[in-house]
Amino acid sequence: MIATVVRDEQDGAMTKRGELRIHLGAAPGVGKTYAMLCEGHRRLERGTDVVVGLVETHGRPKTTAMLDGLETLPRRQVRHRGTDFDELDVDAVLVRRPEVVLVDELAHTNAPGARNLKRWQDIEELLDAGIDVLSTVNIQHLESLNDVVERITGVRQRETVPDEVIRNAEQVELVDITPEALRRRMAHGNIYRPEKIDASLANYFQTGNLIALRELALLWLADEVDVALQRYRADKHITEPWETRERVVVAVTGGPESETIVRRASRIASRAGSADLLCVHVLRGDGLTGAPTGTLANVRRLADDVGASFHTVIGDDVPAALLDFARAVNATQLVLGTSRRSRLARVFDEGIGARLVQDSGKIDVHLVTHAEAGRGLGLPSRSGRPGSLSALRVGYGWALAVLLPVLATTLGSVGRGLLDLSTDVVLFLLAIVVVALVGGLGPALLAAMAGGLLLNFFLTPPYYTFTIAKRENVITLVVMVLVAILVALVVDRAARRAEQAARARAEAALLTSFSRIVLTRSDPLPRLLERVREAFGLTSAALIEQVEGHWQLISCAGAATCIRPGNADVDVAVDAGLHLLGTGRSLAAADRRLLETVAGQALLALRSQRTAAEAAEARRRVETATLHTALLSAVGHDLRTPLTSIKAAAASLRDPDLSLSDADRTELAATVEESADRLTAVVDNLLDSSRLANDTVDTQLQPVGYADVAARALLGIDGSDRVTIDLDDPIPDVIADPGLLERVIANVVDNALRHGAGAPVALRASTHADRVELRVVDNGPGIPRDGAERLFAPFQRIGVPARADRHPVSGVGLGLSVARGFTRAMGGDLVAEDTPGGGLTIVVALPAGPVAARHHLLR
Repeated sequence: MIATVVRDEQDGAMTKRGELRIHLGAAPGVGKTYAMLCEGHRRLERGTDVVVGLVETHGRPKTTAMLDGLETLPRRQVRHRGTDFDELDVDAVLVRRPEVVLVDELAHTNAPGARNLKRWQDIEELLDAGIDVLSTVNIQHLESLNDVVERITGVRQRETVPDEVIRNAEQVELVDITPEALRRRMAHGNIYRPEKIDASLANYFQTGNLIALRELALLWLADEVDVALQRYRADKHITEPWETRERVVVAVTGGPESETIVRRASRIASRAGSADLLCVHVLRGDGLTGAPTGTLANVRRLADDVGASFHTVIGDDVPAALLDFARAVNATQLVLGTSRRSRLARVFDEGIGARLVQDSGKIDVHLVTHAEAGRGLGLPSRSGRPGSLSALRVGYGWALAVLLPVLATTLGSVGRGLLDLSTDVVLFLLAIVVVALVGGLGPALLAAMAGGLLLNFFLTPPYYTFTIAKRENVITLVVMVLVAILVALVVDRAARRAEQAARARAEAALLTSFSRIVLTRSDPLPRLLERVREAFGLTSAALIEQVEGHWQLISCAGAATCIRPGNADVDVAVDAGLHLLGTGRSLAAADRRLLETVAGQALLALRSQRTAAEAAEARRRVETATLHTALLSAVGHDLRTPLTSIKAAAASLRDPDLSLSDADRTELAATVEESADRLTAVVDNLLDSSRLANDTVDTQLQPVGYADVAARALLGIDGSDRVTIDLDDPIPDVIADPGLLERVIANVVDNALRHGAGAPVALRASTHADRVELRVVDNGPGIPRDGAERLFAPFQRIGVPARADRHPVSGVGLGLSVARGFTRAMGGDLVAEDTPGGGLTIVVALPAGPVAARHHLLR
């Protein structure tokens, strides 16, 4: 794939300056230089004057062949410390003055004594002279990405180029190739010399590294596309907005519209460049916004399906809770559904959406329409005193207590000739019931008293006086007051029970989410505390335990600002000597009761964690017992065999009845010596393994050379004539203990010779980041795919089974285990890799020391 960013041309009134076209790659070998040469040939065919200023072919035949037909200028020789370096001859290019010049490796650092410090500075001179330049650079050389590339690959790029140099280029062309194809190029020898292929594939050219570098290149270029697009829109006066990568929060109530809103938010997030999507449900402290557990479970499953994380928070003020959560997670967009309440209800209360729009600040708010919008009756439900009707509903009740009796009086007065007193009483009773349903006891009593007085004054003979002529009218007034009281009490109790049920439902939903963490997470305690901190709006949540009179922190979410109960805003005793602490705000009594219930979940999580640790310790003991059994079995065989040989040979030598020739005696003595050597090797490995297990290995670290140590290590190994030492010249020394390193190399080479089925063994070294890696390469049968780690376990023999025509594999299986232990004791590591084409490669990686020139040693 080739993507190109073309910038606007410079103002024609300015001095004509050459154009810079850069071929950008994610890694070496993607084909940047080849693509640049192809572009040079295309321009040459169009009649453009093209020359090659400097192209590095790195010995690649196809790249070298592309130079044919292109005029190549001589390079400038720069001598530094007795060595000649080839650099771009800027003066020669300026004298030749072509239309287009090809200059490879934009980030290259020139040798001391050159015209400029960096090659991109040479190119700037050529551009100022009006010469167009084609160049190349890899993404890892950009100054802004240098630290990112180091974290990905482990290699610090010392040659960098300012991002602005590339941004100022008229064209940036991405030369792209898949990681798999690039690794195939490497394996086929199309990029590096054969002796560097193994190290490169195992280190810098790992598939994960190449994927990450490719993504960096694509994202960086995408940003440049955005810049070019902005400039174009500015020139064309285009004002429509464009989307970018953002973080989207979607608020769900658990109602039937929630799934529609989550899907809509998912589409918004995907169009915003795969932005993070967070789904949040607010549990009101008074329980008024609780949702059925089954409905929330469906929403949670949908959130998982669309790649969103699900969060639950507690807050009496829903808009404030949503905005606090959105700001805490650095959200840029907030999505919620339009109100389900009717238009009439929204006249009196604009609702959550309107408040969010007013208070959101820089956070964009999306109100999503849905099928449930406007279907609800929508009585106001703002939070008031817990366990009572809301303050706003009570206010409406007082207003209706005045208006409805007046309305009933008006209807009775207008229809006085048509309606009798019993009908008027029914109208007033209806008014009282409505007021009681909306406002509760107080407004209902006011409506009853006002209705009784108005009924008596306007509709009961004698009219327009408070005199009650008939006894039954007094009974009517008393009944109206009693009806008001009874209906109001029923309504108040129903509201109280409904709120209690809603709160219980909300608490159950929250506890269910906590239980899910405890039951499904392998390490639940940190995640549980994070959810507690998030749900209750705390700055931090910590679990502490008192041990021998001192408080110790077990786990914490947020900033651990206190580890003593007296310093916390919230302190809940979980168990004897175990407390759950919170900081940031004090909790209401109802929230505190809920937190006490959650503390039980924390205790369960802690016990689960400790049970898992105990189980791991039990497994370790079982493994130790198994190891001891294997040790006894292996040692019983591998000690008995050489001892038996020694005893038999010695007995033969001492037997006076045997007539032995000098050759027989020499052979028996050699048997004794070989068996003693085998016995010594077994004992040495056992002692070394014991030292490693007890961490008593004493290392004397100093700079040493792989070549010298490898040569000494091969002296006492049978079959060393099949070993070739081929080390790069020069390679840095390593920081190691010479004696231990010699044992490591000897063990690894001996393992390769014994298990390599007679295949030759090669020792190769190369540098990677701040380490030098020695590779012991064989082309034998290799090991099973899952045997790489088991290879270094004690008492393991993962090799080719012995056949009748082959000597049995000897040893207790400690050679590679001891070698890895010694390598790690010296600050390095020992790993196994597959040899390309078949076989096994053991890599000894140690910290690099000073550079020392060393010659190749061939054996």
